[in-house]
Amino acid sequence: MNAMVLHAPAPAESHPLHLQELSDLQPGPGEVALEVLACGVCRTDLHTVEGDIPLPCLPVVPGHQVVGRVVALGRGVDRALLGAVVGVGWMGGTCGSCSYCQSGRENLCPNAQFTGLHRWGGYAQRMVARADFTYPLPAHLPPEQAAPLLCAGVIGFRALRLAGALAPVKVGFFGFGASAHLTLQVAASWGGSTGRSFTTSG
Repeated sequence: MNAMVLHAPAPAESHPLHLQELSDLQPGPGEVALEVLACGVCRTDLHTVEGDIPLPCLPVVPGHQVVGRVVALGRGVDRALLGAVVGVGWMGGTCGSCSYCQSGRENLCPNAQFTGLHRWGGYAQRMVARADFTYPLPAHLPPEQAAPLLCAGVIGFRALRLAGALAPVKVGFFGFGASAHLTLQVAASWGGSTGRSFTTSG
């Protein structure tokens, strides 16, 4: 397989990602191997490449807005997943047992692993992911449209849910990037014809 591999962080303009041919990754127990169909680009990928965030391991393949087709299963994975189109986001795995995981706040798990940081990500033809951290996607949704939903879309949806804004209320958006772009659409769709109004700034 071909992959864009980071061996050492450096300014993006110096092209620190290098195209390499690697052996196909094989799934371990509880994992699936994916043929990558699409992978979005996130600002966090730039932070990773440039070393703005601590890098727990090198080399690493960035990319955490991944849509892929399951092509191989590790031990213990439901065979129904074989051939399925799934998404993989930033959250690549958690312990499942700490107080954060048990209270629906897995993003704060002290043992969390993140796709494209701790685990090799989607800037490749193939990747491996934990089966329990893949998400089934509708067959009719084009991969390039689904990919941004796995980061920017999830962030925005979570913000709306935590703010209690998945109901007919006034919503204010401060700052406007990929997340707000998608969140506006989610809020408008969720509100339907309820007369929801929006305020944007930034």
